[in-house]
Amino acid sequence: MVNPLQLHKKKKWLQWLNIALVIYLLGGIALYLLQERLLFHPEAVQRNKSYGFSAVNREINVAADEESNMNIVQFLTKDSLPRGVVLYFHGNRKNIGWYAAYASHFTANGYEVWMIDYPGFGKSTGRLTEQKLYNDAAQLYIMAHTAFPADHIIVYGKSLGTGVASWLAAKRSCKALILETPYYSMTSLVQHYIPIYPVSTLLKYKLPVYKYLGLVNAPVTIFHGTADKVIPYSNAHRLTAAIHSKDKFITIDNAGHNNLNDYPQFHTAINSILQSK
Repeated sequence: MVNPLQLHKKKKWLQWLNIALVIYLLGGIALYLLQERLLFHPEAVQRNKSYGFSAVNREINVAADEESNMNIVQFLTKDSLPRGVVLYFHGNRKNIGWYAAYASHFTANGYEVWMIDYPGFGKSTGRLTEQKLYNDAAQLYIMAHTAFPADHIIVYGKSLGTGVASWLAAKRSCKALILETPYYSMTSLVQHYIPIYPVSTLLKYKLPVYKYLGLVNAPVTIFHGTADKVIPYSNAHRLTAAIHSKDKFITIDNAGHNNLNDYPQFHTAINSILQSK
């Protein structure tokens, strides 16, 4: 004979299991549909609005296709003959205006800095996809290579931009690849935060930095802080298995995600790259 109390508990347990399953499925659907909002935090700027940068600069708009405008700001040096150019791929927040302050360190060393905004960021428009990020990076390189030889082009990626920069350096020749606070892959990073979901299946943005690094012939320098709360140090440190023996992974103790610029160790290493022949 079935115990009524046990039957009631079983039904109750099944009800809770069904509720948990529905919540899980809804969470997975939300992750898939809203992943752009979770990963990217752009701030659009009207095309006729001036950024008002104090540094000498030139703004360029490139029509990538009928629907896409690629906005580029070139921060220029005071010298008539720059030593080279830094192609700067920024993080996942705001727009070029947020990252412009970092250009002065490179221009002071005689390098122009060309910053690009991703679709939806700043004055850039179009549909944001991983392939679009790569396509725009390739277009920026082509533009730079018309003015500078490959061994005068430095590819630089910060946070989100490290995936784009790594891809470009794997596909095109350059003087050096510099990565500031990179991730092993976007898949592994999101999996760190949401371990209960099959992220590799749901995520449309893979950005496998580790795959690209093995294909980069130029010297690679990676910077990461041990107190990074956005991209854990442990996630980035996995890249040491992907880089060549000549490459460098520089650990900055106690540094966070957005303050590596405050550490002399960071500047010393950057200066060494910029001043090398």
